[in-house]
Amino acid sequence: MHSKRLIVSVIFLPLFYLYIMYLPPVFFFFLLLAVSLLSLFEFCSMYHLDGILKYACLMFGSAILVVSYFEKAHFPDAVMIAVMAIIVMRLLLKRNPSSSLSDIASPVVGLIYIPGLLSFQGHIRHMGAEWILFLYATVWASDSMAYYIGKGIGKRKLYREVSPNKTVAGAGGSLVGGMAGALLLRALMVPQVGILPALFIGIMLGIISIIGDLVESMFKRDAGVKDSGNIIPGHGGILDKIDGALFAGPLLYWILKGIQ
Repeated sequence: MHSKRLIVSVIFLPLFYLYIMYLPPVFFFFLLLAVSLLSLFEFCSMYHLDGILKYACLMFGSAILVVSYFEKAHFPDAVMIAVMAIIVMRLLLKRNPSSSLSDIASPVVGLIYIPGLLSFQGHIRHMGAEWILFLYATVWASDSMAYYIGKGIGKRKLYREVSPNKTVAGAGGSLVGGMAGALLLRALMVPQVGILPALFIGIMLGIISIIGDLVESMFKRDAGVKDSGNIIPGHGGILDKIDGALFAGPLLYWILKGIQ
């Protein structure tokens, strides 16, 4: 498991850096769209959502990202149209009203949870490619420190009911990793940000990364699965890999809007 994680990281991280820094912004949108579709597919599969509703969810998820990236002002309208369409489709496709709320809930939550939260990363990319790298490097540093410190010295459980393997020591590692990642990226890419603001951002991203991880664990335990998928060796599914960044993206966007 450890060797697979290391091999994937060694191969992926340089490619990710080159892709973000040297390709036009629209290429990041294509990457975001692919990640959203794969993650939404995993989420729908976790909750056994099949048929027309599943494909409608994937289609509307793509539409939400397109509108958010290219026509930001119309994003709330796109979300509401998608929700209304899914509700009407459930009304027309299945005459029995029993379990209608649960049938509607998983695609609607999936749309808000995945393309809805990912859309903020498109706005961050418009602020500069360096901020996307800042986001992911800080979140990955947070995740890595949480994983290794939790495995090494973690004993007291953080939230046993949702994620039995998460420990208080691992949560502390997440904060340390967030601060270290933020300071390193500040020095390399955003020197205009002061040390104290960078530390604050790192702490906040470390905290929100833990919450994002726990939220996905909550969904997985509810769905009765260990991983959202197995597309990434040693890491699980796409959703497993981006769970912290899903929540960190909006938070970083709001912070940047506040300081710019």
